[in-house]
Amino acid sequence: MAYANDINSAATASSGLFGGLFKALGERVARYRVYRETMLELSGLSDRDLRDLGMSRASINAVAHEAAYGK
Repeated sequence: MAYANDINSAATASSGLFGGLFKALGERVARYRVYRETMLELSGLSDRDLRDLGMSRASINAVAHEAAYGK
């Protein structure tokens, strides 16, 4: 009987570990998607539209990185 309790404890601990791993992986993928979508949207704008936003084409990468990952 004690053996069955040990197995349940180990299964709970390992599923919690993998649950945290998958959660972290999901968050990382979501942040990358925000980065990529921001890059694509800003890259599609004309130079005039970018100037209206107060940015240059060279700053697109930094703006997308900040949007996805913060400062």
